[in-house]
Amino acid sequence: MHETLLSDLAVVMIVAGLVTILFHRLKQPVVLGYLIAGVIIGPHTPPFPLIRDQHSIETLAELGILFLMFSLGLEFNLRKLKQVGITAVLAAVLEILLMVAVGYQLGRWFGWSPMDCLFLGAMLSVSSTTIIIKALNDLGLAKQRFASLIFGILIIEDILAIVMIALLSGIAMTGSLGWGDLGSTLGKLSVFLVTALVLGLIAVPRLLGYVGRFKSDEMLLVTVLGLAFGFSLLAVKLGYSVALGAFVIGAVISEAREIGRIEHLIAPIRDLFSAVFFVAIGLLIEPRLLVQYALPIVAITVAVIVGKVVTCSLGTFIAGNDTKTSLRVGMGLAQIGEFSFIIASLGLTLKVTSAFLYPIAVAVSALTTLATPYLIRSTDRLVHAFDRRAPRSLLEYLNLYTHWVGNLGGDRPSSLASRMIRSWLMMIGINLLLIAAVFVAAGFLGRREPSWLPPGLHSEAIYHTILWLAAVTLALPLFIASFRKFQALGLLVAEIKVTRASAGERTEAIRHVLAHGVAAAGLIILVLFGLVLSSPLLPPLDVLLLLLVVVALLTWLLWGSAIRVYSRGQVALQETLAHPPAPREFPLPAAPPSLLTEAHLETVTVTEKSTAVRRLIRELALRTKTGASVVGIERTGTAIVNPGPDEEFLPGDQVLLLGNLSQLAAARGLFLPKITP
Repeated sequence: MHETLLSDLAVVMIVAGLVTILFHRLKQPVVLGYLIAGVIIGPHTPPFPLIRDQHSIETLAELGILFLMFSLGLEFNLRKLKQVGITAVLAAVLEILLMVAVGYQLGRWFGWSPMDCLFLGAMLSVSSTTIIIKALNDLGLAKQRFASLIFGILIIEDILAIVMIALLSGIAMTGSLGWGDLGSTLGKLSVFLVTALVLGLIAVPRLLGYVGRFKSDEMLLVTVLGLAFGFSLLAVKLGYSVALGAFVIGAVISEAREIGRIEHLIAPIRDLFSAVFFVAIGLLIEPRLLVQYALPIVAITVAVIVGKVVTCSLGTFIAGNDTKTSLRVGMGLAQIGEFSFIIASLGLTLKVTSAFLYPIAVAVSALTTLATPYLIRSTDRLVHAFDRRAPRSLLEYLNLYTHWVGNLGGDRPSSLASRMIRSWLMMIGINLLLIAAVFVAAGFLGRREPSWLPPGLHSEAIYHTILWLAAVTLALPLFIASFRKFQALGLLVAEIKVTRASAGERTEAIRHVLAHGVAAAGLIILVLFGLVLSSPLLPPLDVLLLLLVVVALLTWLLWGSAIRVYSRGQVALQETLAHPPAPREFPLPAAPPSLLTEAHLETVTVTEKSTAVRRLIRELALRTKTGASVVGIERTGTAIVNPGPDEEFLPGDQVLLLGNLSQLAAARGLFLPKITP
């Protein structure tokens, strides 16, 4: 290793370690310690800089961004999207839209450039997941209802922040973003995200499951890092940021059964490079600029606290929550953090923002982070003060609104038919995005003719024709599946809308016409969609007509095979998403006073029909559900003492359980044979 880099890393880690210890003793977020460590050793702090090659540290900090976003992706579980509800969506959207507007107007008020104002608004719109989670855990409030609402809002914020990063990159490169450009950017982003998630959820959990069977932490870690770096590189090659690629692959890996082991293995690497990342941020802070821009820092800090409290509280209340819960949600989200740093770093990397914006964002983040615990603690006092001083009629109206919204649609679940229609339409939409991905990839290859082609294929027309036919063949299962969904949709709509009471003797004839009309309309949509997407590769008209005949013949020959291929992919995706979320922590049950006298050991056998067979210990959640613990497994003459949460129960295993009599009785139920209808 180069001596300069070694000495710089030594300085970074030593100073960061000392400051972190100090901040831990002061019970303050260690992120602030890293930032201050960067200021201390930075080039702007007298008497002389302690870092000789700042560029190398900044290069390592880019790895910090990758691991930070990858870890956020691991925490992001796709199943949580079904649980966040309208409260999280409404509060997050309202907060981001209004805070972007507030940040932009503040920047204009200070006379900054439009690009600085836009990036400032984006930086102020996203709260800090890591800081909020730590604050709620330290205060012992993480299990309360308002905390679950905060976590839901953070999930939606993370999604919207990823979209903002992609949009900001497009704006920075073009200088503007009209409605057409906005639609194109969002369309391409949707194609990328859906394709990555669908293909990733089908392949990656199975790959990691195969690797996990070897029980080698080294093999699993190297595989996960290969996926993280490889997919991040792919995102960069497609014109997106490293942050986006790392977050998406982290979200895909979070669905793997081995997520507990992966988080445990990644944590030290994430902590190392995240520390370097935050220290590198501190290196960019010039204390003189903080003094010079003291007024903007104070104004922006006040705007963040007031704006986020108001917008998040208002969105939570509009969704039907009471005033106390709404205010606690708003007070808990009143800060900015890691996403703000990444957005600020994006502006500097693309050279579209001023140098002063980065240290201002860091200073605002530090001030709002310090204020977060005090804001959360003061919520009850503010609520009591509001209840005492507000007019009684106003309080009655607020309570009436909360009760009214809470009862809206409570007892009117949607019908089976409407759920099926929504499901089919969603699957058609996903199929169309995947088809778009195939043709976009073909178009990308069409602009880069490889040198290894045979001499006879160097003609652009011939090359494009081959690519077009290959793309259509590859997308054929998706086209056929979408057409079958249109057919099913037509039959269902005809059955629902055309009743015998209204149509009489012509019921069947009208249903037949309507069903086939919907299917024909769907076929036309699919054909036009494919032709529009493949327009850059379309051959001459006479050749195209011949190829359409070939495609029709391929469709007839491969119809059954295409259905089977699509069905296998759909089943694989459903199996991944239907897999119950594995608990990532295994808290010990409350220990009874007479534990040693009441503890018993019992052995149970795992059979082929047992409920626990081929499930991980973490998936069974034995300790959480019953209080009993697995202390050993005997397998083919080999004893596994104190097995880890990622150990899998296999047929024939003799499992040694520890607990009191009631706990063991409950635990035995989890090893009984499955009940089949």
